[in-house]
Amino acid sequence: MPKPIHEMSTWGASAQPSRDFEEQVDSTWEATRQQTGMATQLMGNREDELARAQRQIGRQTGQAQWELFVVIDPTEALQQQFDLHQPEFLALHDIGTHSSRRMLGGLAAATGRPVHQLHIRRQGLGMPLARLEFVELPIAAGQPALRLYTTEIDADTQHRRSLATLLMSRSRLAVAIVGDLPPHALATALMPLRDAIHGGAWPNRELLMLPLAGASSLSGQASRLAVGSGVTVRTTPLVTRPAEAWNYLRGTWNKVRAHLLEGAVHVPEIVDPDAPSAAPANAPVPASSPAPAADGPHEQASPSLLDSATARRAPLPMQPMPAVRATPAAALPADPALATYVRKCGELKGMISCCVFELATQRTVGHAGGRPGPATLASLGASLMASMAEAAHSLNLGDAAPDAAITLGNHHMLLRAVPAREGLSLHAVLDRAQTNLTLVRLQLQRLDLLLEDGVSS
Repeated sequence: MPKPIHEMSTWGASAQPSRDFEEQVDSTWEATRQQTGMATQLMGNREDELARAQRQIGRQTGQAQWELFVVIDPTEALQQQFDLHQPEFLALHDIGTHSSRRMLGGLAAATGRPVHQLHIRRQGLGMPLARLEFVELPIAAGQPALRLYTTEIDADTQHRRSLATLLMSRSRLAVAIVGDLPPHALATALMPLRDAIHGGAWPNRELLMLPLAGASSLSGQASRLAVGSGVTVRTTPLVTRPAEAWNYLRGTWNKVRAHLLEGAVHVPEIVDPDAPSAAPANAPVPASSPAPAADGPHEQASPSLLDSATARRAPLPMQPMPAVRATPAAALPADPALATYVRKCGELKGMISCCVFELATQRTVGHAGGRPGPATLASLGASLMASMAEAAHSLNLGDAAPDAAITLGNHHMLLRAVPAREGLSLHAVLDRAQTNLTLVRLQLQRLDLLLEDGVSS
């Protein structure tokens, strides 16, 4: 009779199992072997199966955390995921502002939903490559989840731009929030979007523009943004509250959905969680059509949707708008030392045109010389300064303000921060044949004393 197994587990037992023990284990396993005629199957993860069923990207690892492991470029990998799953989603893009992420957070708070994060990591190493944020929009029961991504992505400059373009181009509806930009700066800011639309790889056919200021100038430029591309561009009246932006987004999506249903294409319907029985807001008109009266969206907007997640505020009484006084152009260089600085910069040998401008708003503060004019110098100067700052950040070279001299065929370009005047920059164009670049830079350093000491002559 073989000994029980538990009696063999003693300090004096041999390291080698006895023959009786082997025979007992064999007889125990024999019944098991007789029931293993089924083929081996690999059981998938429940979250992976759910994501595939809902055509979503990534594997959910937490309540609001998703991960996607890739072995290739993250943009190419995300594009392959879009080709495989064919998800329906919306993309929220910033032009001249940083409002999309705040709008995402406000929408999540108002609907009681979290802001999800999709982490793209390198397979095998876990190294983070990019982080995308999105919210799941409120939809009717029984329909697959509908995501709203923001293109404000945490990644290096190259991947951030390529991923943003991919999200915009592959979304069912792309929404662009346009900040307060002057007309010349707006045209420059829209150029990357125009080039992407006409580049060929842009299957999206719906683009919605939400102006935070200058709705009339945006309407004219937006009407020419996608001419000949098949993309329908709609622009809304001026958006002053997050609730108005949400109503325009929801109204446009449901209008696009109704059009797709005619072609037997079914996409989820976005519902209003704050007033589910209310009629949907009017969809914005195409960019080429005149904008409706300003009081239209205010009457149909839901002011409590994004303004507050916890408290409901009573509407304030209507009051007349205060008079707006334009600042005279001659009063812009109000600082006498700054006015002298601009004048003396224009007197330097070989100087063709120079402009001092606000880097954040591209507003011209002072100008001396002829063409190119101040608006062009401010717009292109801000773009060049931003590019140099991004390059320095990507190379971990610090956050100091750029100071650059660019030599062209017949000209020199100087770009530098104006000392003792925070937020101001100088963009100068000089004749190369008449200019000693080293001498000019030394003269500019002497002129810097005018601003640092506050002395005008």
